[in-house]
Amino acid sequence: MRLLLAEDEKALSKALTAILERNNYSVDAVYDGQAALEYLEADNYDGVILDIMMPKIDGITVLKEIRKKGNLIPVLLLTAKSEVDDKVEGLDAGANDYLAKPFHSKELLARIRAMTRVQTGQTGSILKMGNVTLNRAAFELSTSKGSFRLANKEFQMIELMMSNPGVLISAERFMEKIWGYDSEAEINVVWVYISYLRKKLAALQADIQIKVTRSVGYSLEEIK
Repeated sequence: MRLLLAEDEKALSKALTAILERNNYSVDAVYDGQAALEYLEADNYDGVILDIMMPKIDGITVLKEIRKKGNLIPVLLLTAKSEVDDKVEGLDAGANDYLAKPFHSKELLARIRAMTRVQTGQTGSILKMGNVTLNRAAFELSTSKGSFRLANKEFQMIELMMSNPGVLISAERFMEKIWGYDSEAEINVVWVYISYLRKKLAALQADIQIKVTRSVGYSLEEIK
């Protein structure tokens, strides 16, 4: 799952990025509202964390702009202010939630899970396909034969495929969704991670498989 983090305090931004990446999110960090708008126009994200007080364009204005354009992406506002008016203005502008600084990392993660779960229509942390279960809270892929705790990119790739069973997903889509346009990684890294996942599914005696359609993409299919 990819998030855009717009926070002008660089030390805080770096700390939040580290926390989010440790919890299997991909994060693009920007430091002002103008950059946030540009990134949102150029790329696809699953959620946005917006600081209200930012240079160039403030977070509320960014929120109003994206909502005016019909973008319904989940938005969590961060603010150092505790006044009711600021919270009300943010929610009225279309924010999904807000969090006042300082906050605990566990609360931040819980708020992100809640707002993205509503957006995707998922009501729980478990995805199932065939005899395979993906626990999105524990990042664990399992069958009755055992389990693996997945690394960040592995988790995001299998989550995307299990959320879209049978749907062809191109290598370019994986790169865009998980690594991001700014990544220096080569596109063949997708095949490397597909190989890792195939080995884990085989070890778990899964009755689903990652099918390769040459020059088109990858899909998760039940073994017949």
